Amino acid sequence: MSPDLTVEMSDGVAVLTLNRPDRRNAYTGEMGALLSQAYRSCDDDDDVRAIVLTGAGTAFCAGADFSNGTSPFASPGDPAGFTASPIDPAAFELRTPVIAAVNGHAIGIGLTLALQADIRIVAEDAKYGVVQVRRGVIPDCMSHWTLARMAGAAVAAEILLTGRTFDGADAVAMGIASRAVPATEVVDRAMDIARDIAVNVAPMSAALSKRLLWDSLANGYSARQVAWMETQLHHRVMGTDDAREGVAAFLDRRAPRWSGSVSRDWAELPEP
Repeated sequence: MSPDLTVEMSDGVAVLTLNRPDRRNAYTGEMGALLSQAYRSCDDDDDVRAIVLTGAGTAFCAGADFSNGTSPFASPGDPAGFTASPIDPAAFELRTPVIAAVNGHAIGIGLTLALQADIRIVAEDAKYGVVQVRRGVIPDCMSHWTLARMAGAAVAAEILLTGRTFDGADAVAMGIASRAVPATEVVDRAMDIARDIAVNVAPMSAALSKRLLWDSLANGYSARQVAWMETQLHHRVMGTDDAREGVAAFLDRRAPRWSGSVSRDWAELPEP
């Protein structure tokens, strides 16, 4: 990885760090390409059981980089080459759980990027906002979809249409973060969750559950369609070595020893 994005592996957890602390981790196209590459690599690696995304220094990501004198919102020379969703795949499109450790300010694409994670831990006193409408453009990274589904249309409309900023406590109250803690504790809390997943959650179970959760939101499945999908996915895991190991570990009161391979055994979910 480039210095703009660092990747560290420990105990089944990959920590991806936006690493431009002198610019408060302001987003660049290169950073987006590196993050996309890291997401793909981690998702194909059975040794990675969970991913933590965070920022170096005291900010998570202060938004788009304006430092080179050229506005990132200038008219693209080649409209066909522009995308408002530069992170591909998005975090919610992976099979691996992604926790955003939002350790400081997350503004504009800094926040819309974090909204693509499965779980968000935020700093209590940091500033958050999807401010693009105050810059003459519109929100990105599929935030019109992620926000509406995680927090409801009313909250999404307030955040997206006003571009106002808010703190970590507000983020939790509005339903866009799991919890708000002191900034110095954000990464530790996220790592606790990630390590718990890495040790105690069967990899295939996590992958199937995550994909069913996000696919049901994306496709608008009814409750009965989800019930059918849950049944089909149960057939995939019932009777497997990991299903037996999960019960045995619980009864023996010990940590499980998972053997399933998502990279080897994965098959896309059926459509109801």
